[in-house]
Amino acid sequence: MEIVIIGSGNVAAVLGRKFVAAGHKIIQVFGRNASAASELAYEWDTASTNYSSLINNEADVYIIAVSDTSIAEVVSDLHLPRKVVAHTAASVEKDILKSVTEDYGVFYPLQSLRKDQKIIPPMPIYTDAATEKAKSVLEKLARSISSSVVKTVPFDKRAKMHVAAVIANNFTNHIFSLVEDYCKKEEIDFLDLLPLINNSIERMYSSSPSQMQTGPAFRNDEDTIAKHLEMLKNYPKLLNVYNCISNSIMNK
Repeated sequence: MEIVIIGSGNVAAVLGRKFVAAGHKIIQVFGRNASAASELAYEWDTASTNYSSLINNEADVYIIAVSDTSIAEVVSDLHLPRKVVAHTAASVEKDILKSVTEDYGVFYPLQSLRKDQKIIPPMPIYTDAATEKAKSVLEKLARSISSSVVKTVPFDKRAKMHVAAVIANNFTNHIFSLVEDYCKKEEIDFLDLLPLINNSIERMYSSSPSQMQTGPAFRNDEDTIAKHLEMLKNYPKLLNVYNCISNSIMNK
């Protein structure tokens, strides 16, 4: 397929690379940030523009990969009748695109993406389309780049999954960041925790997390918890996390 990428950030970059690797052709990159759009266009040997009036109208698919809050502004300048147009946001309804074309939808990659990633991880893709034409095109595009899950998921379920994703990914990463800072200050090696972390993730493929809980809070080991809280007294953020999650485990 011939594709126009609208956006020049993390999601735009990673999806564009996946599209190219799957044999699709990026015929243009549009971005308000001209230098960022130009960099991606150079990488994919294609054209770029930062003027919406100059967006190529000959593509098969237009992927709007911008922040949730920027979609409405971008859409206000677009008119692409009979073209398939999709945004990549979980928490924005597809109907925001109805003024652009009748063949609109959502192409949401359920993954944390950064343009500096050297290895692109597997990504489930959720689609949602207003017409059969858009559904067919978006599902075909999704299957061409995803060896993982491709599903049709309506807005309410997609938004709920986004909440789950934020908690499961963004929140745990923040905890890892606090733990890394603690390890540095206490002169212990954070990387030694990676086998433990990886094992916890791998076990989820075969068991429910609720069946795998261990640790002092699960055992109601108040002596160990008290010792840990004492050791964390100079780390108020981590102390708060330890208290909050320990209470949640004990009261489940």
